[in-house]
Amino acid sequence: MSSQKTRQSQTKPPHWPLDVCYISEPCYHPSVPLEVLAQIKPRLVAPGVPSHTGAKRSAVIIQRISDPTHPANGQRGLFAAKKIPPRTHILDYTGEVHGDDRSESDYDLSLFRSQDGTNIGVDASHMGNEARFVNDYRGVKARPNAVFQERRTEGGELRMSVWSGSENIRKGEEILVSYGKSWWQARSTEPEEQI
Repeated sequence: MSSQKTRQSQTKPPHWPLDVCYISEPCYHPSVPLEVLAQIKPRLVAPGVPSHTGAKRSAVIIQRISDPTHPANGQRGLFAAKKIPPRTHILDYTGEVHGDDRSESDYDLSLFRSQDGTNIGVDASHMGNEARFVNDYRGVKARPNAVFQERRTEGGELRMSVWSGSENIRKGEEILVSYGKSWWQARSTEPEEQI
């Protein structure tokens, strides 16, 4: 039964791009120092505690954006497949956890900074899950309806996650976050701030 569950979790969701590997669990790149890895992913998982928590597929759907006024027109976005209550964990942002420079990636999020200044990120440019399709709110809505937030799984693994904001996200509504000023400044394309 567990092998059947594993196979099902690896099934790509509808509208998944052919050139991106779908993963339901993070992959760890050798550039993550072992002492930092020990802080991010505890080696031992307590008996009976699930070692993974994949995407809640029933809550989200990937759709192609066809609105000509949308900044990501022609690309994909992540939408609510059902009503999502306020302050709800939607899914984890899954990708390759790394310690090397990925400043060219549009899909790289900061996960952890060690005391010695080592920056660990999660890059979903070549492998990831549905969360890689969360778009920035600018040019779409007045404010984001979701946020990126760190959390620990039941097994103690540090993850970057997508959570709903202070209001319901309606079925069919696009899930939108703020990428942050540093993301836009790194690309020298920061859009006008909406008030």
